[in-house]
Amino acid sequence: MTDLILSESEKTFILHGVEQNFRIDGRTRSDLRPIVMETDVVSHASGSCHLRLANTDILVGVKAELETPLAAHPDRGRIEFFVDCSANATPAFEGRGGDDLAADISRVLTSAYESPEVLDLRELCIMKGRTCWILYVDILILEVGGNLYDTVSMAVKSALFSTKIPLVSVTSVDGGEPELELSDDPHSSSRISVKNAPILVTLTRIGNHCVVDSTPEEETCSSASLLVSVTPSGHITTVKKIGGGSFQPSSIASATKQAVSVGVHLNQSIMDKLKQEESMGRKREKVGFL
Repeated sequence: MTDLILSESEKTFILHGVEQNFRIDGRTRSDLRPIVMETDVVSHASGSCHLRLANTDILVGVKAELETPLAAHPDRGRIEFFVDCSANATPAFEGRGGDDLAADISRVLTSAYESPEVLDLRELCIMKGRTCWILYVDILILEVGGNLYDTVSMAVKSALFSTKIPLVSVTSVDGGEPELELSDDPHSSSRISVKNAPILVTLTRIGNHCVVDSTPEEETCSSASLLVSVTPSGHITTVKKIGGGSFQPSSIASATKQAVSVGVHLNQSIMDKLKQEESMGRKREKVGFL
């Protein structure tokens, strides 16, 4: 995801810093860069979030629509992820360069959220076998400055937290066919619980150690990364290796342990920020994303 070209001396400098647990920007191996986040920035979406981690900039919008449930799961709604890589985000996305990455991010998010313990999709069912809500999660990558997967996952969880689903009442009309009525009151809505929603933590292997929230320079020095989806309780919902390099079994165990520790803390920090923002209500000053 990076086209940076570093000299051998620069790579050695980064490697030595990681070995000494003192990275080039002063962080330890488990520290993240500052995060700026704001929800409800897209007025016509059911929920939205603009999140910036250093130079990685993500905008997520969620749209709730009524659909027919799948035959295999008649009592559940659905959630679908769509990723768009802006050509201005990085030169690598010009043309169709970002299509493969977008498809991969969508697959990883689908895998991370497919467990019923993560997101209870039964909350989205209105009439079993007939009608349910489907959440379309649209992700726009505006700029790439390292640690893309993790930033996207944080923005997705925040957007889902802010999503408001209109209340639906079911009435019977002549002939016995049920009829759905959507509430016109914008303040009459329900929320889907994201208390168990996961966040992705990427462990980038540099030398014999792994770092979280890697910069583009650090990604250039790495041959392999381990992507771990961690819930607030510390459970792992999916694991994926990225890159052509390899991990020893012992290093995988230590990397996943590090990912769980970082993921639990990050989940708590994100939820605390979202609840603080929500408690401010209409008094909150919105900055927007333009």
